[in-house]
Amino acid sequence: MSAGPLERAEALFQKHGGMLRTSRALTLGVHPRTLYALRDNGRLVEVARGLYRLADAPALSTPDLVQVATLVSKAVICLISALAFHRVGTQLPRAVYIALPRTARHPRLPHPAVRVFRFSGPPLTEGIEFHKVDGVELRVYSAAKTIADCFKYRHKIGLDVALEALRDAWRRRRVTMDDLWRYAAICRVKNVMRPYLESLA
Repeated sequence: MSAGPLERAEALFQKHGGMLRTSRALTLGVHPRTLYALRDNGRLVEVARGLYRLADAPALSTPDLVQVATLVSKAVICLISALAFHRVGTQLPRAVYIALPRTARHPRLPHPAVRVFRFSGPPLTEGIEFHKVDGVELRVYSAAKTIADCFKYRHKIGLDVALEALRDAWRRRRVTMDDLWRYAAICRVKNVMRPYLESLA
């Protein structure tokens, strides 16, 4: 006996990590009536406006990052959130820090809170890593790129944050000197970072 529309829709959600935006589900062939039927009978949960998740899916390990990555397609996890993702330093972000192109629209999310930084050119496109988390692909700046970004935005997040991240990542061999110099050049903070990098060497 062939599966019905509800079962086919559930299988699609399972194939995509248990979570889909409404627009993506419709593109994949899920009828709106099917989507709302799954929601109304408790098999889908609306975790944010336009974002649905299977009710019996395992708990998310990083729900805020996954939610932002799903809802804001151009976002790259940056600065404090990227440090926390890489487990560098001791900072705990109070919002999800994301980099967006200067021309991208500001995201309007009721939850979680986001803090947007506008990047362009190589500082936007260089150093992006792709990580599959909870079935969703996250775009996160590498540890070395994130440290250079922290120095660039030191007046907004604090020089102490950048220095702690640099020393912790270097001590734990999470970065190389070549990468640090490379991203310092890309982010135009070579002169700022020079004394701290030379002290490590």
